[in-house]
Amino acid sequence: MIEIDDRYFDRRQFDELVAETAAQAGLGEKPDRRYAVCFSDTARWLALFFAIRGIGASVFPIHPATPHAAARRMAEAAGCDTLFWNSLAAEALSSEPSQPPQGQLIQMSSGTTGAPKCIARGWREIDAEVASYAAAFREPRDMTPVVACPTTHSYGLICGILVALHRGRTPVVVDAGNPKYLLRRLHGIERPLLYSSPAVLHTLARLLPQGEAIHAAMTSGTILPGPWFERIRARTTHLYQQYGCSEAGCIAINPDLADPADMGFVLPHHVVTASNDPTAPAEIVVSGPAGTVLTRDLGYLRPDGMLVFVSRLDDTINVSGLNVYPKEVEDVVMAMPGVTDAVAFRKADALAGERVGLLFSADRALDGQALRAWCAENLAGHQVPMEFVQIEAVPRQANGKISRREVAAQYAAGRFAVPAREVA
Repeated sequence: MIEIDDRYFDRRQFDELVAETAAQAGLGEKPDRRYAVCFSDTARWLALFFAIRGIGASVFPIHPATPHAAARRMAEAAGCDTLFWNSLAAEALSSEPSQPPQGQLIQMSSGTTGAPKCIARGWREIDAEVASYAAAFREPRDMTPVVACPTTHSYGLICGILVALHRGRTPVVVDAGNPKYLLRRLHGIERPLLYSSPAVLHTLARLLPQGEAIHAAMTSGTILPGPWFERIRARTTHLYQQYGCSEAGCIAINPDLADPADMGFVLPHHVVTASNDPTAPAEIVVSGPAGTVLTRDLGYLRPDGMLVFVSRLDDTINVSGLNVYPKEVEDVVMAMPGVTDAVAFRKADALAGERVGLLFSADRALDGQALRAWCAENLAGHQVPMEFVQIEAVPRQANGKISRREVAAQYAAGRFAVPAREVA
């Protein structure tokens, strides 16, 4: 039924683990409760998840690396009345939740463009997403899902585990912290489909021996930088991409990724409206079980139904009235030999209103003038960053996303101790 960290559970064994966990946690029949769960033991966390869902209560998964004090604050902010933190001893919280008529999966948005907010979706809505996902995305129906991403996030939990169980497949949950071990596990699995982050996929593509390829991989969470995409695509037989948001879940899936901007075809339980003009992208709006969701993403729909992503609305940089989309700048910078990662962000400018700032990492110290010349050859004048700052590593979140808003704030506060800087 499920394999977790090299331990296989058949249906009977896992059902017994769920029942044992429910009894030790004292769940009983309390569908009006809102439980926050933070466990480093993945098997125990998943058993508790299924136990809580089984009684119709609500669950708020918290990333296992979260310290106790932070987990408690997050749980109370999400309106939970009980916390399980690496123990089945229930910890009462002071919050007073207003319990909905049905249980919910509670999650926090990533906060890439603002303060994280609490998102709650009912179990019927989750079931509808799982059924729609499995029905529309049929390519991997005979593959074994390998979940090498946090199962506290909807990408790993819903798309990786719940969809696999819905299909009657056995999901394999693997810690992605050791890429070489992950490659060995993939070698031992017939037709594996790897669910992981862009950063992990990029690392695996670099580590793969010449002539070998990953059978299939799914990417999600953030659009692949152009150079990363080229490397991953060359080392992956089947490459998929999915697009979604916290409020609506998975929105679209691309069953054959040929361009990282092509998010995919919209799942049947959603209706998406966007521009039909590639030269005038508009906000992507989703209607479905969650109601109407404004994604704050700019994009357009091609005549064949492909949803194409252009930029986060809040990330667009307005230079003297001209829009600059950060990914276009980042792809050009990362195509320069030696550059390993980059993030373009908004900087205030007295003359232009806004200008482009850039942080980048490289495998050696790079000359700022050479990088500026490279950008001038490949970008329009208003797209060329006004400042280039080389740092050891571009700050990414656990899911691989970059918060440009946070990068800009940290930069303005002098957060980055830089070995090299080039100013226009």
